[in-house]
Amino acid sequence: MISGRKVVFAAAIVALGLSLPASGLLAADKHGPHWSYEGEHGPEHWGHVSSEFKACSEGKAQSPIDLSNAAPEALSKIEFEYASSGLNIVNNGHTVQVNYDKGSSIVVDGSEYGLVQFHFHTPSEHTVDGRSYGNEMHLVHKNDKGQLAVVGVLIEEGEENPAYKAIWSNLPAKAGEERSAEAAINARELIPSESGYFTYSGSLTTPPCSESVKWIVLKTPVQMSDVQIQDIRSIMNENNRPVQPLNERVLKVSQ
Repeated sequence: MISGRKVVFAAAIVALGLSLPASGLLAADKHGPHWSYEGEHGPEHWGHVSSEFKACSEGKAQSPIDLSNAAPEALSKIEFEYASSGLNIVNNGHTVQVNYDKGSSIVVDGSEYGLVQFHFHTPSEHTVDGRSYGNEMHLVHKNDKGQLAVVGVLIEEGEENPAYKAIWSNLPAKAGEERSAEAAINARELIPSESGYFTYSGSLTTPPCSESVKWIVLKTPVQMSDVQIQDIRSIMNENNRPVQPLNERVLKVSQ
C-alpha cells in the first residue's frame, strides 16, 4: 500500500521530471489518484481527485494562462548555457519526456537553473491573445534551492523542423516505454534564436499543480510540420490543460 504522501511525492516527481526508478513511478501511478485530460478525471476535476491536488481548483496562481495585455518591461536577458545531451526519452503516460544530462542551465535575474528535462503538450497550453498553437515544449529547470523555472516554447505549423529528427525517430508509443539512442541533442537547437519572452509566476500544469513556478514563455514560436505535430499527437492525444485566470498576477513581456 502506498501512502497518500508518497503518491503525491511521486506525482510531483513526474511533473518535475526528477529522477525516480521507473518501477516506482508506475507503481505510484497504478495505486495513486488517477488523473487524465478528459472525462471524470479531467482537468476540471483534478482538485477533487485527491486532497493533495486541491491547488488545482483552489490555487490563485495557476498555469497555463492566456498571454495577453502584458506589461512591457526592460527584462533581463536569459542566458542559455545548453550543452549536448544523450537522448533518453520516456512516455510517462501523460507526455513524451526527454531527460537531459547534467551540465546545462539558464541564467535569469542572476540565478542559475539547471535543465532537468523537457516535454511536450499538444495543442499548446499557453495561448497568445486567445490563439492556440499546434504544440508546446516545456523545458524544466531547477536551481540549488529547489525552485523551478520553466521555459515554454510555442510550436506552430510550418516547415519540417530537422532539429527534432532524432527525438521524433525515437518517440515511445506506449505508456511506460523508455528509449535511449546513440544520438546527441542540444536543446539550444530546439528553441528560437530570438530571446524575447513573457514571464509570470505560475504553477505546474499537471497535478499537484504546485505554485511558485517561474514561467518564461518565449515570444517567437518555432515551426514544425503538420506531419511532425500529428506524429506526437497520435501518441499523446490532447494533453493540454485549459488556460487559467490571471487573477491578481502581473504578466510581463520584454521590450
